[in-house]
Amino acid sequence: MKDRKSEEQGEFRSGYVAIAGAPNAGKSTLLNKLLGFKISITSKKPQTTRNKILGVVHRPSSQLVLIDTPGIHRANNALNIKIVDTALSAFGDVDIILLVGDAVNPDPESESILINNIKKINKPVVLALNKIDIVDKSKLPDIIFQWQKHLEFERVIPVSAKSAEGIEELFFAIENLLPPGPPFFPEDMVTDLPERFIAAEMIREKIFRLTGQEIPYASAVTIDSFTEKKGKGVVAIEATIHIERDSQKGIIIGKNGSKLKQIGTQAREEIEQLIGVKVFLKLFVKVDKDWSKNDRTLTKFGY
Repeated sequence: MKDRKSEEQGEFRSGYVAIAGAPNAGKSTLLNKLLGFKISITSKKPQTTRNKILGVVHRPSSQLVLIDTPGIHRANNALNIKIVDTALSAFGDVDIILLVGDAVNPDPESESILINNIKKINKPVVLALNKIDIVDKSKLPDIIFQWQKHLEFERVIPVSAKSAEGIEELFFAIENLLPPGPPFFPEDMVTDLPERFIAAEMIREKIFRLTGQEIPYASAVTIDSFTEKKGKGVVAIEATIHIERDSQKGIIIGKNGSKLKQIGTQAREEIEQLIGVKVFLKLFVKVDKDWSKNDRTLTKFGY
């Protein structure tokens, strides 16, 4: 009742919330569900998210600025080190940490790294225990107890980012912790991401979903051109998929170009939904040897 009372009093609240968790805990799916709009890419493979993704939720009495962060894990190469650094850098600039725990497939090593880093900062933490739609609910009390042994939470909310179970309760828990203040962004804004970035991410999502083995982790996407044809309601996009070895090129192109065509078709359809206009998408594949281990190339690709 405390959450509802603050809403009834008409005190507007706003603040920044970092969504943190181990790889594959469902952070990006949860962000998209909270927004009611897909801006963060998802796949069943861990470490899909590589950048901080900002989304703005507009509520009657609050504005939540959500920052989806890459999964925290033990990094072992230049790219993964930068990815983890990106996630950890978000913690110091937010009002609340929304920790997403996987109720089905815990990752003790990554969770331990995450908890140890959260303990170093003085921020309120809400635990969203995710995937309760597929877990034996009789096991939830013990799962929650295991988390509470390691960290003190303001609230623990069992949720399903897929089915939306517990989402409204999670909203109230976060709202009650936000500081009073005016909104940071106008009501028609859901993200600060440029369309070029979103287009590159949608292409990369299809690579994660449609290819296997090492290909998703050896690939990066850059937008070469993003041109709106005036008066025609059409955007023409040219993008390059960068891979690390010649042997990967044939895999991502596929027989007679079938795999690349599949990636392009699905990415184009998703980009069209996001930007609301027809898209012409042309994809190229380029070998940039061991790009994920090269600091200069990582910077060039936006990591």
